Amino acid sequence: MALTEDDVRGIAEYATIALDESELTEMTAYLNDAVEMLEPILQYAAEDVEPTFHPIGDLSNVMRSDAVDADRALATEDALANAGAARDGQFRVPSILGGGDR
Repeated sequence: MALTEDDVRGIAEYATIALDESELTEMTAYLNDAVEMLEPILQYAAEDVEPTFHPIGDLSNVMRSDAVDADRALATEDALANAGAARDGQFRVPSILGGGDR
């Protein structure tokens, strides 16, 4: 299954990556090489293989509780000390979704 330049152009637009024509051609070839490396996997019959939901087995909620540890917490002032810009106790960064400065 080869990807076309239109496929790669669509992927790049979706990922908001600007590609000129030479980069588009190069990326198309690169992705087609990657897909070609994965094609040998198709020779293995997987219809009778049960899906694996977790590779380690029967684990449940291995995350810690979402509670502030006052002994380890970094003060807001310390966290923002070297920030390029801050507002209302938060880091200020440029918008990447085209919504402007908020």
